[in-house]
Amino acid sequence: MNDLRQLWVYLSASPLLHLTLTLVAFQIGLAIHRRLGGHPLANPVLIAVALIVTLLLATGTDYGTYFEGAQFVHFLLGPATVALAIPLYRQFAAVRRSAVAILVSILAGSLTAAASAVAIAWTMGASRDSLVALAPKSVTAPVAMAITRELGGLPSLTAALVILTGITGAMLGPILLNRLGITDWQARGLAIGTASHGIGTARALQVNEVAGAFSGLAMGLNAIATAILLPLLWKALS
Repeated sequence: MNDLRQLWVYLSASPLLHLTLTLVAFQIGLAIHRRLGGHPLANPVLIAVALIVTLLLATGTDYGTYFEGAQFVHFLLGPATVALAIPLYRQFAAVRRSAVAILVSILAGSLTAAASAVAIAWTMGASRDSLVALAPKSVTAPVAMAITRELGGLPSLTAALVILTGITGAMLGPILLNRLGITDWQARGLAIGTASHGIGTARALQVNEVAGAFSGLAMGLNAIATAILLPLLWKALS
């Protein structure tokens, strides 16, 4: 046992260890997801997060040490986001035909996402910091954290809520849309992208290219709309 502990201490000093662990955890999550027939509740990201957190807690590894190795994956988020322009370009004609409906949908979804979360938390007695952190929860993490910082909240809390929102939307969004009888891939993509940003968009791309393209568009437009409207509304109502 002592030899194994010493081996772990030696390996943990290498940044490649945590990068490898991240990739292996996601592959395990993906394998479980496929084994269960692609069921939305078996979300690969959620499974990977659970595995990594369990391992870090069991080994006493702090997040800073883990991120030194996993930051390469974080770096790839930028190129991955830019790559969403490819399916969007392929659906450009459909986007242009539905431009007005898309803009109205994004504005309604952006305001609803922020207002509903804040209202529910406020009725349950949440603190101001919690309310500020909750407001941009449906926006992609970098933008959401910047909004929270602008409003005087806790960006770290917002980051956790954004991830939780994305995973929840990716898991429950398709089930809810099926129950509501919404079968149009454009509408499904807009709903998922507005509510659950990048994680939801990744799920939408796995299911259908049209849904993925509209989800990526919704994610970007929702970030812009929330970044502009939320600070103005918050200061007006404060």
